Amino acid sequence: MIMELPDLNYTFTQKPLVVGGMAMEYHGLRKSGRDVDLVAPAEDIAALTQLYPERVKNLWGDLGVCPGDYEIWKTICLLDYKTLRQGAIELDHVLVISLEKLLLMKALAMANEKYLNDTKLVVKRILEVQYQSYDKVSAENEEILRRVPNIVFIEKRGPGT
Repeated sequence: MIMELPDLNYTFTQKPLVVGGMAMEYHGLRKSGRDVDLVAPAEDIAALTQLYPERVKNLWGDLGVCPGDYEIWKTICLLDYKTLRQGAIELDHVLVISLEKLLLMKALAMANEKYLNDTKLVVKRILEVQYQSYDKVSAENEEILRRVPNIVFIEKRGPGT
């Protein structure tokens, strides 16, 4: 996982948000590719376009600057830094997008098979994390049901059923 952003010759106003393959790798889902995808506040994108005016992209309203191995975006699928940073993991020099926001990004792009596969990986990881709470939630449910006589399940699934 990157801890610093060498070769940019730029100091961000706020920690940039790691998304894409590097975020997938951070969350233990798959290896990242060579490039580093980031989302940054609008003021950083404005300054970076001044520094790298020959490396600008505009993809259906998503404005980005692509110096070297970096793609730094103002928005992705028109979702901005403020929206995508909610729940992010803070590291020394960057934020890493949360699994939930990563799922949203991948789901919005899943018409592309690569992103569909990434979506499946993120969903699998979220379910693994959720299932770690099974025993606790199951005990809470049993306590609720213990107070109700003659419970008849019309459907019951899970471990041990």
